[in-house]
Amino acid sequence: MENNKIQLFEDRKIRTAWDEEQEEWYFSIVDVVAVLTDSVDPKQYIKKMRSRDSELNTNWGTICTPVQMIASDGKKRKIQAATIKGILRLVQSIPSPKAEPFKVWLARVGAERIEETIDPELTIDRALATYLQKGYTREWINQRLQAIQVRKELTDEWQDRGVTQGREYAILTNEITQAWSGMSTHQYKKLKGLRKQNLRDNMSTTELILNMLAETSTTDISKEEKPATFEENQEIARRGGRVAGIARQTLEAETGKPVITSKNAMDFARLIDEVVKEVEQPKEDSKDKDKEA
Repeated sequence: MENNKIQLFEDRKIRTAWDEEQEEWYFSIVDVVAVLTDSVDPKQYIKKMRSRDSELNTNWGTICTPVQMIASDGKKRKIQAATIKGILRLVQSIPSPKAEPFKVWLARVGAERIEETIDPELTIDRALATYLQKGYTREWINQRLQAIQVRKELTDEWQDRGVTQGREYAILTNEITQAWSGMSTHQYKKLKGLRKQNLRDNMSTTELILNMLAETSTTDISKEEKPATFEENQEIARRGGRVAGIARQTLEAETGKPVITSKNAMDFARLIDEVVKEVEQPKEDSKDKDKEA
């Protein structure tokens, strides 16, 4: 299973995993049941649902597949999941007013992933639309999309050097973050008041650029030196991070202000709203004066 991601149905999170070989989405059954029933204990609801529906219970092993997804503790674990076909069977056993819109949502999610496989550019277009809906500026979004590409080039390089996705990626990422920002990834997220949210989605434009510099520097050094061990990859991650760390310190010396900020996405959105209001207010005042005249 690759391409683990969170899908949103009416602003509710559903964990999914894309199977490249079968070209199928797998959806977390617990998440789907939680969304459709609003149950505080979806696992208990599933037990009762199976006891009520004998046919569903008999075919449960066929419908469900253990799939690695991110668990509540942030680690990847085997979670009961089902394909769109399996989820549609579950929906039949759940009396919910959300059933029909959920079926439409399932169809859209499946169709979009197939389209993105054929035309990867659609992935970028949809990411752009999502960030715009969340209130980010186009300037920030352009940097964020570039950061995604830089990150992909880095992880491709790590993969070529035998680094294992998951824990080892996290360790190397932490080395880079520590070297350029002076904080571990955990400390950085804590500063911004984040838990499971994506750190990059909560960086300012300057923070994003420096993080990109750190990651692209790590990629370039790795390509030149071709590390053979994980320890060598760690050292290169520190060196790549230090390149951006020097840039951060230089910029801070020139501006007299720290680059690292505690502001997160919500703060940035508020700032944008305030600027928009300030721009619109004079126009409204001008209209009022015209009316008075």
